Amino acid sequence: MANAQHSADEPLLPSLADGENEKPCRSTFAAFFRLVLGVAMWLVFGFWVVVMLISPLDSAGNMYLENWTKVASGSIYGITGSIFLVFSGPVLLIAFLAIVSLNIAGEKELQWYESRKRPRFRLRTFPVLVSGPLGVVSAAEFVGICLFVLFALWVVCAYATDILDHLWEGLQAPSDGKWLEILERSGLHLGSIVMYCLAFLFLPITRGSVLLRIIDIPFEQATRYHIWLGHLTMCFITLHGLCYIIIWVMQGVLLDKIVEWTDDGISNLPGVITISAGLLMWVTSMPPVRKKQFELFFYTHQLYVVFVLFLALHVGDFIFSIAAGGIFLFVIDRFLRFCQSRRTVDVISVTCLPCGTVELVFSKPANLRYNALSFIFLQIRELSWLQWHPFSVSSSPSAGDNRISVLVKAVGEWTDKLKSNVSHMYGAEGERALPNQSCSKIKASIEGPYGHELPYHLTYENLILVAGGSGIAPFLAILGDMLHLKKQGKPCLPKNVIVIWAIKKSDELHLLSTADMDLICPNLSDRLNLEVCVYVTRESDPPLEEGNNSEGFTCSVSSLLRGRGMSVLVGTGNSIWSGLYIISSVIGFTVLMALLDIFYINPFNIVTWWYRGLLFVVCMLASVILFGGPVIYFWHRWEKTVLAAEEAEDAEKDNRPQQSESVHTNIMQDNFAPEYRSVSRSIHYGARPNFEEIFKSVSERWGNVDIGVIVCGPMTLQSSVAKQCRSQNLRRGSLGPVFHFNSHSFDL
Repeated sequence: MANAQHSADEPLLPSLADGENEKPCRSTFAAFFRLVLGVAMWLVFGFWVVVMLISPLDSAGNMYLENWTKVASGSIYGITGSIFLVFSGPVLLIAFLAIVSLNIAGEKELQWYESRKRPRFRLRTFPVLVSGPLGVVSAAEFVGICLFVLFALWVVCAYATDILDHLWEGLQAPSDGKWLEILERSGLHLGSIVMYCLAFLFLPITRGSVLLRIIDIPFEQATRYHIWLGHLTMCFITLHGLCYIIIWVMQGVLLDKIVEWTDDGISNLPGVITISAGLLMWVTSMPPVRKKQFELFFYTHQLYVVFVLFLALHVGDFIFSIAAGGIFLFVIDRFLRFCQSRRTVDVISVTCLPCGTVELVFSKPANLRYNALSFIFLQIRELSWLQWHPFSVSSSPSAGDNRISVLVKAVGEWTDKLKSNVSHMYGAEGERALPNQSCSKIKASIEGPYGHELPYHLTYENLILVAGGSGIAPFLAILGDMLHLKKQGKPCLPKNVIVIWAIKKSDELHLLSTADMDLICPNLSDRLNLEVCVYVTRESDPPLEEGNNSEGFTCSVSSLLRGRGMSVLVGTGNSIWSGLYIISSVIGFTVLMALLDIFYINPFNIVTWWYRGLLFVVCMLASVILFGGPVIYFWHRWEKTVLAAEEAEDAEKDNRPQQSESVHTNIMQDNFAPEYRSVSRSIHYGARPNFEEIFKSVSERWGNVDIGVIVCGPMTLQSSVAKQCRSQNLRRGSLGPVFHFNSHSFDL
């Protein structure tokens, strides 16, 4: 206790012990090495961009590529290998360097966090666009969008210049053949632009991507980059197909050309299948369809397998190599996620709250790390074998209890079915299940957790957390994280926190009962100034009965105090094993391609484009399974060894025989949890939060300092908060979003 009190009074960076004098030297060397790797990655990325920029140029681009292919054509990989090395090699090289950098970084450290008395400009956290089709866009994202648009315009202009030259020649000597040639060149150039877009398209949706981790962009934020790139890609691929359809109609050979599958050059039928699959995915991904018929969107989006396969059959191996790097990293990640999701995880506790929200608690290994604001993908086979749903993690990553929990609100068919099954399995709603009743009938598969590499919520002394409805779940993880760190005497910067929560009805207040703040951190008011402001929008007055009419129930497990835990294969798992998996898969691909060229393609003079494209894709898949699979196997064995050691250590600490005990015994029966005695709280009925007044009041009270604002809720809520943050920032002279799947963070 004395040690905890002493730690609480120490500065953010505690002094080093005598035996730790070598740590600064090691830390300095590691920081320098990461800096070198970072510079190297930027140089490789710059080379990749330059190659993309000069490729459309007739003179410089073609001369460079021709000279390079002549030099590399003598190798065993031939032209395909040379093009793959130039266009896809940089992506894989950056991935290798990122793996080394992440492993050098080791455990996440908070020592670089410091109190900033004056607000400063942050490109990643200043909202530039707050409404419109793109949603909330930060300054960094806006710069990236502009650069990519300039790149696309450059490519279009370069190809348009070539087309205009031929158009001018056609006007000088008009002929039907000349116009057909212009259309064909237009279609060819549009197809090249499609390949450039595809080089980027799959990078943002690689969930456990090492590239996203090294630049600390979480998957849920990167998903919308994939959406933007997808729209752009489908626009160009549609125009590409229309050019050739017009040509074939003018020639009167439309039907013959559509079904043509030639052994010499590009085959048309695979291209038609590729465009058809792409159009079906594109149409069903439009917001009206995706929001109302999400399952239709999800299932049709699995046609990406057909899209990629027939694209390789359509263009052949050497053209496919332009976009193969990003696609290969996606395939590597997809196989790893498939292996992780095969494991079923025991639900060791179920808590059903009166508001209809179900809390699920799973066991996790101690070496699985995550941050607050992380999320997981959840599948429950009793409900559906195909549906995966993302949920924010509501448990604290600093609790150290080897458990992870999510809150599932019944708002749709799948969640309603889950709540109904739980109710039928453990008694009618409102009855408390028997203490020894088992929840082992519910099993789940989990992917993740995914999220930021670093806990950015710990970088501010002053925080405003804005939630809408079930968006309070990740904020429970944030609050728990801060309180556990303060209780343990570890570095934790936040001192002032305001929670603004908008809900429809007061029964949702029971969500706060899933976290006992005073139990986590006694004397909370001495460590953290916490205010909770709740806005109940659809009730004008407090309910007459203070919540005694709808009591939730808890189901705990006697024989599954740990249960079958999650796998650490994906998400924020072991960087060494994941790096070995990626490296072995890439090396395996190069080995298989070399063997294929030496013993099959070159001796038998295989020149058919579509067949070579098929062999290229087969080598990609085979390398992931044959070379990456053994790494996953040994990774799994290592995981089982670590888990066995954890169980032995737990058994040694606790000599008592394991017996039934409830994981959650704090099911509150009143509208506001009474354990928040040291929390300043207020409930406003029949009103919505006025962010302009709230932010103005907070700025006057806290002064002109850094204030982090994190929003979790619908897009309308995010836009409203972002608009006020931008207005306050510009007015105060401080500029300053780290974005999430359904949450954004801003500076105020």
